[in-house]
Amino acid sequence: MKYLLLLIFISTLTSCYKERPEGITATSKNTTETKKATPDYGQTPFKDANGNIVAVIEIPAGTNHKYEYNYDKKEFECEIIDGKERVVNYLPYPGNYGFIPGTLMDKERGGDGDALDVLVLGEAVPRGSTIAIKPIATLKLLDKGEEDHKIIAVPVNKELNILRVNSFVELPASVKTIVMTWFSSYKGIGKMEFLHWEGDSATLEEVSKWVKSETKN
Repeated sequence: MKYLLLLIFISTLTSCYKERPEGITATSKNTTETKKATPDYGQTPFKDANGNIVAVIEIPAGTNHKYEYNYDKKEFECEIIDGKERVVNYLPYPGNYGFIPGTLMDKERGGDGDALDVLVLGEAVPRGSTIAIKPIATLKLLDKGEEDHKIIAVPVNKELNILRVNSFVELPASVKTIVMTWFSSYKGIGKMEFLHWEGDSATLEEVSKWVKSETKN
């Protein structure tokens, strides 16, 4: 009898174990080894081996601390304002927020000097994850009078794509409203102004526009 119970216990543990879904990689947290092993995302191409555009996640969905990747230190740091960690004083991020590596919105062409921002709609994934994505929309905003574009994407992996959408027209109106309202409000009332949405083809053109020449191939 005890052997049968042992077999049932082992079987239960095996069934509960689940490998990380295909299309996402991540580093472990809070160890010295992890800091040394953090990839240099400044050298990461914007597409993976399968030809999918990728996103590096700085802020997991459902969190409020404003983390950014430090290209010099090659690690993720919480933004510091007035000596304190920046916490978004609003509802948590409605998706996994980060950037598309291999892109640069250079200031000479009207950009902000950073990589292209992206919000990946799906279940929360760890900070430092690299996800294969499909950009489906661009949210255009005004931030202090300057255009601020947010790429909206879904995971390529079907398990991670909890909305089960693959195009802008499939994106529910309620989701568009939530995302638009969040980005229009998270810095405070009146700080951000919503302009308009753009769909799939315009979004791919937007991504392509900011891809660094050395990463296109």
